[in-house]
Amino acid sequence: MPEKSTTPVIVGISGATGVVYGIETLKALRKIGQPSHLIISEAGARTIDIETDMSIDDVRDLADTVHNNKDIGAAIASGSFRCRAMIIAPCSIKTLSGVANSFDTNLLIRAADVMLKERRPLVLMVRETPLHKGHLELMARAADYGATILPPVPAFYHRPESIDDIVSQTVGRALDHLGLEHELIERWQG
Repeated sequence: MPEKSTTPVIVGISGATGVVYGIETLKALRKIGQPSHLIISEAGARTIDIETDMSIDDVRDLADTVHNNKDIGAAIASGSFRCRAMIIAPCSIKTLSGVANSFDTNLLIRAADVMLKERRPLVLMVRETPLHKGHLELMARAADYGATILPPVPAFYHRPESIDDIVSQTVGRALDHLGLEHELIERWQG
């Protein structure tokens, strides 16, 4: 796997349940010394308040740079901005729909669209269940455009003992897709 770089990874947190995945992604990036930029949607901010004991400022402090979701003119809205990749964790169906349809109504979706047009890695931790055909078609469309669809589906071969173990395994797999070295997961040895 390639080593970490000084070009940042963009982390998006949308309004689906499972904001812990975005938070733990930020923590993991910091631990390995990988710079990060953060976008939190308005619904993502509300979900952080509902699902965690962290304040929005606590989450923002985990990133090197924070962008306002309404700032469609931010540096990360341009393909000329150098970055390594983007992870949206969690990715709501609304955000998935925006990405799959290039409907760039906010910075989170615009930055994801830039990843696709520039052929940079984009990982979408889509959070919804059950899925209807429209959800599946949106995921297929985003995958056809170059996104990696990585729903936070836990693995159990490593015998997780806590929710943290389950979350770390999924975050580790997402970082694998970006080619980042980490020690978050126990590798399958056969």
